[in-house]
Amino acid sequence: MPITRLLQARAEQVLADIAIAPVPAVRLNADQEHVASLAIQHGLTSVPVVDRRGHFAGVVPALALLEVLRREHVEDLHRLAGIGPEATNRARDAVEAPPIRRARDRLPWLLVGLFGSMLATWIVARFEATLEARVAIAFFVPGIVYLADAVGTQSEAIAVRGLSLSRLPLARLLAGELRTGLLIGLTLALLVLGPIWWWFGDADLALAVAVALLAASACATTIGFALPWLLARTGRDPAFGSGPIATIIQDMLSLLIYFWTVQALLF
Repeated sequence: MPITRLLQARAEQVLADIAIAPVPAVRLNADQEHVASLAIQHGLTSVPVVDRRGHFAGVVPALALLEVLRREHVEDLHRLAGIGPEATNRARDAVEAPPIRRARDRLPWLLVGLFGSMLATWIVARFEATLEARVAIAFFVPGIVYLADAVGTQSEAIAVRGLSLSRLPLARLLAGELRTGLLIGLTLALLVLGPIWWWFGDADLALAVAVALLAASACATTIGFALPWLLARTGRDPAFGSGPIATIIQDMLSLLIYFWTVQALLF
């Protein structure tokens, strides 16, 4: 019975008519982030806890809910940046720690990124003949990779928190994100098609860049949304699927999509 409902109720009202029923409750072994999301969904300032038999065992108060939300938010920010779990548990320590500890917390994922950058370099080297044939193709590599990363980062940010709060089926969420990626990619493609054609005087090159941008954006949204979900299904925090790991995958796929598109349309 929220206190506001009780105070606003008329004297002749029955409590059962204004009480929240059924009462949203959680088990003793419920994940703390699930408890916080339940409170948000139902507009609760506290969440009751019950045992296996459904008997009242306690309550999670408002202050604890705020602390859970703050701690989870800090952890997600650190994981999105590729900072290790030790620093994630103590946000202030991540700023005030000695440089050696800071480097230790940040380097592991960056080493994965270093390996990924080597793979990306290998992909570009595989298309050396294509680049030699038309040097202008190389001009658009940074833009394609950056835009795909930016689109994917937006999807990652939505997926990391949205997957824990939404109750919609995954297929519906993924389909919606894919359509969003196609719409974003189509908009970007139309925006670059004319300027590239005018600047380079090459309609085929402009079309290849536009098609690659459309496909890369669609792939980036799908990966940015699906990777956190896959990690969540394996029991890992979805935030681990963002940052360096997703960036590596998106970069390599963007390069492959671009060079394959160029070869198909220009040669």
